[in-house]
Amino acid sequence: MLRTELAFYVGCLNLYEHLQKFGTPTCFPRSAELDNKVSSFSGLYDACLAISMNGKPVGNDLENAGKNLMVITGANTGGKSTFLRSLGLAQLMMQAGMFVPAETFSVEVRTALFSHFKREEDATMESGKLDEELSRMSEIVDHLRPGAMILLNESFAATNDREGSEIATQITTALLERGVKVAYVTHLHQYALGMHRKKLPDAVFLRAERRPDGTRTFRLIEAAPLQTSYGEDLYAKVFGPEDQSNEEPHQISAAE
Repeated sequence: MLRTELAFYVGCLNLYEHLQKFGTPTCFPRSAELDNKVSSFSGLYDACLAISMNGKPVGNDLENAGKNLMVITGANTGGKSTFLRSLGLAQLMMQAGMFVPAETFSVEVRTALFSHFKREEDATMESGKLDEELSRMSEIVDHLRPGAMILLNESFAATNDREGSEIATQITTALLERGVKVAYVTHLHQYALGMHRKKLPDAVFLRAERRPDGTRTFRLIEAAPLQTSYGEDLYAKVFGPEDQSNEEPHQISAAE
């Protein structure tokens, strides 16, 4: 048993030394009781991304005074899912007694941590994608209890925006009423805008930063959700920018 327990600490040391090679910050987190809502961090990054890219990822800062709902929207490929992973990983590492990949990290201890990320289509065709998402969500709910935390990544986007937003709204509302902390990355505009218009005192809205020229900074800022994910940026990246010439379009005659 001693060898087994020491193996965990040896693994922590190995991870720490590996991250130090990239110049990435680490810290010992400050934890708080569940009733004392505190949630703030600086320089938070995904340790797995640092290892895979052999470099220092962009970190994120937040001072939200312990909100129970975090809605994350913004441009495609802007770092939303990466941020969600970094948040969940840091929470898990803190509650395991480890250091955290951030400059500073202070949050409340949660009773459990769950994740609901989108998956690929069912190759066996036993169920539709939305059915599969709802089935997994039902299984998670069976194990949820007050004080837990759940990470949702583009959940319920397998249907249209109106239906997906209605499902997301009802599930989020029920989770918040049960004292579950929700961090939700979503492209469901009706859901994000609807939750923002409610002006919930226990909610914070983050948006992946995009510069006017379309550049992604991979940082998240506190901002209201927009009705676009800037899909045209991806179109331009794949097919090139649209022709900006001022030539008159060719008129097709009846003969043609």
